[in-house]
Amino acid sequence: MKKIIVAIDGYSSCGKSTTAKALAGELKYTYIDSGAMYRAVTLYFLSHHIALEDTIEVNKALEHISITFKFNSIHQKNEVYLNGINVEDEIRKMEISDRVSEVSAIAEVRHAMVALQKKMGKTKGIVMDGRDIGTTVFPDAELKIFMVADLMIRAERRQKELLYMGHAINLNDVLENLKKRDHLDTTRHESPLIQANDSYILDNTYMTFQEQLDYVMQLAISKIVDSDNKETFRSMSL
Repeated sequence: MKKIIVAIDGYSSCGKSTTAKALAGELKYTYIDSGAMYRAVTLYFLSHHIALEDTIEVNKALEHISITFKFNSIHQKNEVYLNGINVEDEIRKMEISDRVSEVSAIAEVRHAMVALQKKMGKTKGIVMDGRDIGTTVFPDAELKIFMVADLMIRAERRQKELLYMGHAINLNDVLENLKKRDHLDTTRHESPLIQANDSYILDNTYMTFQEQLDYVMQLAISKIVDSDNKETFRSMSL
């Protein structure tokens, strides 16, 4: 069966990663969290006091950054490694969330991460979520999904996620953080967050997780069948 690329884009705290991971599991595909890659870069920049406005300093820092994903068999998920160190928990902290959109907007950072993401997708059979996957990274992806949800619902979800990780954050602070990230993500010059023309909108404000998964699975299966049919037709035409 021919493999495809599934690109899932959308706003912060819409459940992109959770949905993408579950879909990848169902399809037996590789899941890649592109947002985690930008968070890892942000962690490196902050811990090394990199001046974000200094292009030369940013480029030098990027030369010393290696980002990989390793599967944790105990937790049954891919975890992010920055220069060989597991930073999965560190990159989820609020101080990283406060700065990641700012770092992601830097052209040099996006160019470096997009190049790495494109390399990861050469063999297909992947589900990748982020902000510009269906528009910049994989504009030819067979399936593109754009996720949205009510802002307050997103804030409540993010607050629960942070609390689960041991971080008690005021809801208003989470709300303001999401507003800031939405603004930066949609207005940045380099690869802004926009809906691809050929993407499917998934508004999960009032959907259960199973309903989301069923919806994207149905779309994915349909696209896989289409790809198989096209491949068969090409073979018959030769």
